[in-house]
Amino acid sequence: MRVGRPIVRAGIGLAISIVAFVIVLRSVDIADTLLVLARATPVWIAVALAAVTADAMTRAARWQRLLAPIRAVRYRNVLRYTLIGYLANNVLPARLGELVRSHYLGDREGLSRTTTLGTVVVERVIDTVMAVLIAAAAVIVLGIGGVVATAVIVGGAVAGAFALALGIGLAAHRLPGASRLIALGPRWPRMAELVGRLRGGLSVAARPRTLIAAVLWSAIAWAWSTAAFAATGQAVGLTLSPVEAALVVSVTALATAIPSGPGYLGTFELAAVRILQALGVASDAALAFALLAHATILVATSAGGAIALAQVGWQPSSDRSG
Repeated sequence: MRVGRPIVRAGIGLAISIVAFVIVLRSVDIADTLLVLARATPVWIAVALAAVTADAMTRAARWQRLLAPIRAVRYRNVLRYTLIGYLANNVLPARLGELVRSHYLGDREGLSRTTTLGTVVVERVIDTVMAVLIAAAAVIVLGIGGVVATAVIVGGAVAGAFALALGIGLAAHRLPGASRLIALGPRWPRMAELVGRLRGGLSVAARPRTLIAAVLWSAIAWAWSTAAFAATGQAVGLTLSPVEAALVVSVTALATAIPSGPGYLGTFELAAVRILQALGVASDAALAFALLAHATILVATSAGGAIALAQVGWQPSSDRSG
Protein backbone atom coordinates (compact mmCIF):
# COMPACT_ATOMS: atom_id res chain seq x y z
CA MET A 1 0.00 0.00 0.00
CA ARG A 2 2.70 2.43 0.94
CA VAL A 3 4.54 1.74 -2.31
CA GLY A 4 1.38 1.78 -4.37
CA ARG A 5 0.14 5.21 -3.31
CA PRO A 6 3.09 7.17 -4.73
CA ILE A 7 2.77 5.17 -7.95
CA VAL A 8 -0.93 6.00 -8.15
CA ARG A 9 -0.25 9.70 -7.52
CA ALA A 10 2.48 9.69 -10.17
CA GLY A 11 0.12 7.98 -12.61
CA ILE A 12 -2.61 10.55 -11.98
CA GLY A 13 -0.11 13.36 -12.45
CA LEU A 14 1.12 11.93 -15.75
CA ALA A 15 -2.47 11.49 -16.92
CA ILE A 16 -3.24 15.14 -16.15
CA SER A 17 -0.14 16.25 -18.06
CA ILE A 18 -1.06 14.15 -21.08
CA VAL A 19 -4.64 15.44 -21.13
CA ALA A 20 -3.41 19.03 -20.85
CA PHE A 21 -1.01 18.54 -23.76
CA VAL A 22 -3.73 16.95 -25.88
CA ILE A 23 -6.03 19.93 -25.26
CA VAL A 24 -3.26 22.34 -26.26
CA LEU A 25 -2.16 20.47 -29.38
CA ARG A 26 -5.73 20.21 -30.68
CA SER A 27 -5.88 24.00 -31.07
CA VAL A 28 -2.49 24.73 -32.68
CA ASP A 29 -0.51 24.06 -35.82
CA ILE A 30 2.68 22.29 -34.74
CA ALA A 31 4.54 23.21 -37.93
CA ASP A 32 3.84 26.91 -37.41
CA THR A 33 4.85 26.63 -33.75
CA LEU A 34 8.18 25.05 -34.68
CA LEU A 35 8.75 27.80 -37.24
CA VAL A 36 8.26 30.47 -34.57
CA LEU A 37 10.67 28.65 -32.26
CA ALA A 38 13.27 28.35 -35.01
CA ARG A 39 13.26 32.13 -35.36
CA ALA A 40 13.64 32.79 -31.63
CA THR A 41 16.23 35.44 -30.75
CA PRO A 42 19.19 33.97 -28.79
CA VAL A 43 19.97 37.25 -27.00
CA TRP A 44 16.48 37.44 -25.50
CA ILE A 45 16.67 33.77 -24.53
CA ALA A 46 19.89 34.57 -22.64
CA VAL A 47 18.14 37.47 -20.89
CA ALA A 48 15.30 35.15 -19.88
CA LEU A 49 17.78 32.60 -18.52
CA ALA A 50 19.49 35.32 -16.47
CA ALA A 51 16.14 36.48 -15.07
CA VAL A 52 15.14 32.93 -14.13
CA THR A 53 18.47 32.50 -12.35
CA ALA A 54 17.96 35.78 -10.46
CA ASP A 55 14.46 34.62 -9.54
CA ALA A 56 15.81 31.40 -8.01
CA MET A 57 18.50 33.29 -6.10
CA THR A 58 15.90 35.70 -4.73
CA ARG A 59 13.64 32.88 -3.57
CA ALA A 60 16.59 31.31 -1.80
CA ALA A 61 17.15 34.61 0.04
CA ARG A 62 13.49 34.55 1.07
CA TRP A 63 13.79 31.02 2.43
CA GLN A 64 16.91 32.01 4.35
CA ARG A 65 14.93 34.83 5.96
CA LEU A 66 12.13 32.45 6.94
CA LEU A 67 14.66 30.06 8.45
CA ALA A 68 16.42 32.80 10.44
CA PRO A 69 14.16 32.62 13.55
CA ILE A 70 14.91 28.90 13.75
CA ARG A 71 18.58 28.93 12.84
CA ALA A 72 20.96 31.07 10.81
CA VAL A 73 21.92 29.17 7.63
CA ARG A 74 24.49 30.43 5.15
CA TYR A 75 22.94 31.83 1.98
CA ARG A 76 25.17 29.70 -0.25
CA ASN A 77 23.86 26.56 1.41
CA VAL A 78 20.23 27.64 1.26
CA LEU A 79 20.66 28.40 -2.45
CA ARG A 80 22.04 24.93 -3.03
CA TYR A 81 19.14 23.23 -1.25
CA THR A 82 16.68 25.42 -3.14
CA LEU A 83 18.17 24.46 -6.49
CA ILE A 84 18.21 20.78 -5.55
CA GLY A 85 14.50 21.10 -4.78
CA TYR A 86 13.89 22.68 -8.18
CA LEU A 87 15.79 19.86 -9.88
CA ALA A 88 13.68 17.32 -8.01
CA ASN A 89 10.49 19.12 -9.04
CA ASN A 90 11.65 18.86 -12.65
CA VAL A 91 12.00 15.07 -12.51
CA LEU A 92 9.40 14.10 -9.89
CA PRO A 93 5.61 14.59 -9.98
CA ALA A 94 3.38 16.48 -7.55
CA ARG A 95 5.98 19.06 -6.39
CA LEU A 96 7.88 16.43 -4.40
CA GLY A 97 10.92 18.66 -4.72
CA GLU A 98 9.61 20.64 -1.75
CA LEU A 99 10.11 17.55 0.41
CA VAL A 100 13.52 16.93 -1.13
CA ARG A 101 14.90 20.37 -0.33
CA SER A 102 13.46 20.20 3.19
CA HIS A 103 15.22 16.86 3.63
CA TYR A 104 18.56 18.14 2.39
CA LEU A 105 18.54 21.29 4.48
CA GLY A 106 17.43 19.43 7.58
CA ASP A 107 20.01 16.70 7.12
CA ARG A 108 22.96 18.95 6.23
CA GLU A 109 22.23 21.70 8.75
CA GLY A 110 21.16 19.51 11.68
CA LEU A 111 17.56 20.76 11.72
CA SER A 112 14.34 18.83 11.99
CA ARG A 113 13.16 18.10 8.48
CA THR A 114 9.57 18.52 9.64
CA THR A 115 10.31 21.98 11.02
CA THR A 116 12.07 22.88 7.79
CA LEU A 117 9.04 21.68 5.85
CA GLY A 118 6.92 24.06 7.92
CA THR A 119 8.87 27.02 6.53
CA VAL A 120 8.35 25.67 3.01
CA VAL A 121 4.60 25.55 3.66
CA VAL A 122 4.72 29.21 4.67
CA GLU A 123 6.54 29.93 1.40
CA ARG A 124 3.89 28.18 -0.64
CA VAL A 125 1.08 30.08 1.08
CA ILE A 126 2.81 33.41 0.46
CA ASP A 127 3.42 32.57 -3.19
CA THR A 128 -0.15 31.37 -3.77
CA VAL A 129 -1.66 34.48 -2.20
CA MET A 130 0.66 36.78 -4.15
CA ALA A 131 -0.04 34.95 -7.41
CA VAL A 132 -3.77 35.46 -6.90
CA LEU A 133 -3.34 39.14 -6.02
CA ILE A 134 -1.13 39.77 -9.06
CA ALA A 135 -3.48 37.90 -11.38
CA ALA A 136 -6.55 39.68 -10.00
CA ALA A 137 -4.94 43.09 -10.40
CA ALA A 138 -3.86 42.25 -13.96
CA VAL A 139 -7.33 40.99 -14.89
CA ILE A 140 -8.87 44.23 -13.63
CA VAL A 141 -6.34 46.43 -15.42
CA LEU A 142 -6.61 44.52 -18.69
CA GLY A 143 -10.39 44.05 -18.45
CA ILE A 144 -10.25 40.32 -19.15
CA GLY A 145 -13.17 38.06 -18.28
CA GLY A 146 -14.21 34.55 -19.16
CA VAL A 147 -12.08 31.53 -18.33
CA VAL A 148 -9.11 33.59 -17.12
CA ALA A 149 -11.18 35.53 -14.61
CA THR A 150 -12.84 32.31 -13.44
CA ALA A 151 -9.42 30.69 -12.95
CA VAL A 152 -8.32 33.65 -10.84
CA ILE A 153 -11.45 33.36 -8.69
CA VAL A 154 -10.81 29.65 -8.16
CA GLY A 155 -7.20 30.44 -7.34
CA GLY A 156 -8.40 33.02 -4.83
CA ALA A 157 -10.53 30.41 -3.11
CA VAL A 158 -7.58 28.02 -2.93
CA ALA A 159 -5.29 30.76 -1.60
CA GLY A 160 -7.86 31.65 1.02
CA ALA A 161 -8.10 28.01 2.07
CA PHE A 162 -4.31 27.77 2.36
CA ALA A 163 -4.11 30.96 4.41
CA LEU A 164 -6.92 29.75 6.66
CA ALA A 165 -5.22 26.39 7.16
CA LEU A 166 -1.98 28.16 8.08
CA GLY A 167 -3.84 30.36 10.57
CA ILE A 168 -5.50 27.34 12.13
CA GLY A 169 -2.15 25.59 12.37
CA LEU A 170 -0.66 28.56 14.21
CA ALA A 171 -3.59 29.02 16.59
CA ALA A 172 -4.59 25.38 17.01
CA HIS A 173 -3.67 25.35 20.70
CA ARG A 174 -6.19 28.13 21.34
CA LEU A 175 -9.14 26.58 19.53
CA PRO A 176 -12.07 24.93 21.38
CA GLY A 177 -11.27 21.34 22.24
CA ALA A 178 -7.53 21.83 21.80
CA SER A 179 -6.85 20.87 25.41
CA ARG A 180 -8.41 17.46 24.82
CA LEU A 181 -6.21 16.85 21.81
CA ILE A 182 -3.14 17.95 23.73
CA ALA A 183 -4.06 15.52 26.50
CA LEU A 184 -3.94 12.71 23.96
CA GLY A 185 -0.32 13.57 23.15
CA PRO A 186 1.25 11.04 25.55
CA ARG A 187 -0.64 8.24 23.80
CA TRP A 188 0.98 9.06 20.46
CA PRO A 189 4.30 10.69 21.41
CA ARG A 190 5.78 10.39 17.93
CA MET A 191 2.82 12.11 16.31
CA ALA A 192 2.81 14.82 18.97
CA GLU A 193 6.52 15.37 18.38
CA LEU A 194 6.08 15.71 14.60
CA VAL A 195 3.16 18.10 14.97
CA GLY A 196 5.19 20.20 17.38
CA ARG A 197 8.11 20.34 14.95
CA LEU A 198 5.84 21.28 12.05
CA ARG A 199 4.29 24.08 14.08
CA GLY A 200 7.81 25.25 14.89
CA GLY A 201 8.34 25.86 11.19
CA LEU A 202 4.91 27.35 10.62
CA SER A 203 5.40 29.73 13.54
CA VAL A 204 7.78 31.90 11.51
CA ALA A 205 4.64 33.30 9.85
CA ALA A 206 3.59 34.71 13.23
CA ARG A 207 6.67 36.96 13.33
CA PRO A 208 5.71 40.28 11.67
CA ARG A 209 9.24 41.28 10.66
CA THR A 210 10.00 37.86 9.23
CA LEU A 211 6.72 37.76 7.33
CA ILE A 212 7.14 41.29 5.94
CA ALA A 213 10.68 40.49 4.82
CA ALA A 214 9.46 37.30 3.13
CA VAL A 215 6.73 39.21 1.31
CA LEU A 216 9.23 41.82 0.10
CA TRP A 217 11.60 39.13 -1.17
CA SER A 218 8.59 37.49 -2.84
CA ALA A 219 7.73 40.73 -4.63
CA ILE A 220 11.27 40.93 -6.00
CA ALA A 221 11.11 37.29 -7.10
CA TRP A 222 7.83 37.85 -8.92
CA ALA A 223 9.37 40.87 -10.64
CA TRP A 224 12.19 38.66 -11.92
CA SER A 225 9.66 36.06 -13.10
CA THR A 226 7.75 38.75 -14.96
CA ALA A 227 10.97 39.99 -16.57
CA ALA A 228 11.81 36.44 -17.66
CA PHE A 229 8.42 36.02 -19.34
CA ALA A 230 8.65 39.43 -21.00
CA ALA A 231 12.08 38.51 -22.38
CA THR A 232 10.74 35.17 -23.61
CA GLY A 233 7.97 37.02 -25.38
CA GLN A 234 10.52 39.23 -27.13
CA ALA A 235 12.44 36.12 -28.17
CA VAL A 236 9.44 34.81 -30.15
CA GLY A 237 8.30 38.19 -31.43
CA LEU A 238 5.68 38.97 -28.77
CA THR A 239 5.77 42.32 -27.00
CA LEU A 240 4.08 41.77 -23.66
CA SER A 241 3.43 44.72 -21.38
CA PRO A 242 4.52 44.31 -17.75
CA VAL A 243 0.91 43.75 -16.75
CA GLU A 244 0.38 41.12 -19.45
CA ALA A 245 3.60 39.32 -18.55
CA ALA A 246 2.63 39.42 -14.86
CA LEU A 247 -0.76 37.89 -15.69
CA VAL A 248 0.83 35.03 -17.64
CA VAL A 249 3.35 34.43 -14.84
CA SER A 250 0.81 34.43 -12.03
CA VAL A 251 -1.87 32.26 -13.64
CA THR A 252 0.74 29.83 -14.95
CA ALA A 253 2.13 29.56 -11.42
CA LEU A 254 -1.35 28.79 -10.09
CA ALA A 255 -1.78 26.12 -12.77
CA THR A 256 1.46 24.40 -11.77
CA ALA A 257 0.00 23.91 -8.28
CA ILE A 258 -2.25 21.26 -9.86
CA PRO A 259 -0.74 17.78 -9.37
CA SER A 260 0.80 16.82 -12.69
CA GLY A 261 3.75 15.05 -14.23
CA PRO A 262 7.41 15.97 -13.69
CA GLY A 263 8.27 19.60 -14.34
CA TYR A 264 4.58 20.61 -14.50
CA LEU A 265 4.54 19.44 -18.13
CA GLY A 266 1.24 20.08 -19.84
CA THR A 267 -0.42 22.20 -17.18
CA PHE A 268 2.18 24.94 -17.66
CA GLU A 269 1.68 24.99 -21.45
CA LEU A 270 -2.11 24.85 -21.25
CA ALA A 271 -2.31 27.78 -18.83
CA ALA A 272 0.14 29.93 -20.79
CA VAL A 273 -1.54 29.26 -24.13
CA ARG A 274 -5.04 29.97 -22.84
CA ILE A 275 -3.99 33.26 -21.25
CA LEU A 276 -2.12 34.43 -24.33
CA GLN A 277 -5.08 33.49 -26.53
CA ALA A 278 -7.28 35.62 -24.27
CA LEU A 279 -4.81 38.47 -24.88
CA GLY A 280 -5.25 38.08 -28.64
CA VAL A 281 -2.05 36.13 -29.39
CA ALA A 282 -2.18 33.56 -32.21
CA SER A 283 -2.21 29.94 -31.04
CA ASP A 284 1.08 28.95 -32.70
CA ALA A 285 2.93 31.92 -31.20
CA ALA A 286 1.30 31.25 -27.81
CA LEU A 287 2.48 27.64 -27.77
CA ALA A 288 5.95 28.65 -28.95
CA PHE A 289 6.11 31.10 -26.06
CA ALA A 290 4.91 28.49 -23.56
CA LEU A 291 7.41 25.87 -24.73
CA LEU A 292 10.33 28.30 -24.73
CA ALA A 293 9.43 29.81 -21.34
CA HIS A 294 9.08 26.35 -19.82
CA ALA A 295 12.32 25.13 -21.39
CA THR A 296 14.15 28.19 -20.09
CA ILE A 297 12.95 27.51 -16.54
CA LEU A 298 13.74 23.78 -16.73
CA VAL A 299 17.23 24.32 -18.17
CA ALA A 300 18.23 27.03 -15.67
CA THR A 301 16.90 25.24 -12.59
CA SER A 302 18.05 21.76 -13.65
CA ALA A 303 21.57 22.96 -14.42
CA GLY A 304 21.74 24.83 -11.13
CA GLY A 305 20.30 21.87 -9.26
CA ALA A 306 22.78 19.44 -10.81
CA ILE A 307 25.70 21.66 -9.83
CA ALA A 308 24.33 22.06 -6.30
CA LEU A 309 23.76 18.32 -5.94
CA ALA A 310 27.34 17.63 -7.03
CA GLN A 311 28.56 20.06 -4.36
CA VAL A 312 26.30 18.86 -1.56
CA GLY A 313 26.54 15.17 -2.33
CA TRP A 314 23.93 12.50 -2.80
CA GLN A 315 24.32 10.49 0.38
CA PRO A 316 22.74 11.77 3.63
CA SER A 317 25.22 13.12 6.15
CA SER A 318 23.38 11.58 9.10
CA ASP A 319 20.48 9.45 10.18
CA ARG A 320 18.58 12.25 11.93
CA SER A 321 14.89 11.65 12.28
CA GLY A 322 12.09 14.19 12.04
